[in-house]
Amino acid sequence: MARVLAIDFGQKRVGIAVTDPDQIIASGLTTIRSFEIFDFLREYFNKEEVECVIIGEAVQMNNKPADSMKLINPFIKKFEKTFPDIPLHRIDERFTSLLAKDTILRSGVNRKTRQNKALIDKVSATIILQSYLEQNITL
Repeated sequence: MARVLAIDFGQKRVGIAVTDPDQIIASGLTTIRSFEIFDFLREYFNKEEVECVIIGEAVQMNNKPADSMKLINPFIKKFEKTFPDIPLHRIDERFTSLLAKDTILRSGVNRKTRQNKALIDKVSATIILQSYLEQNITL
């Protein structure tokens, strides 16, 4: 099987998570600067077989798009043009940053590490990916 890759896209940084080849375990992969995302993806897709990419869709509590969708939508358009053979799926990312911060806090790391925004982005991408996996379990 191929991996599934998840993206938590932000203005400054992009958190990236990936599954194992059997698509059982979601793990944080890295955090990169936003302007490096396409170079990173080209290199990653050349090394690994990826079935699809999941991107967090920023939605407000009233189900309307959040302001950050102004950044995410152009990324999606460019992704679909650059990688037309790789399906891109959107998933609601509400509360992922809060869940990521809580997860990091509960892990027992020190205060300085908990404030590392790159770590929060990577954990957020992992939560997005885990959510996708849970929604797509076939029994």
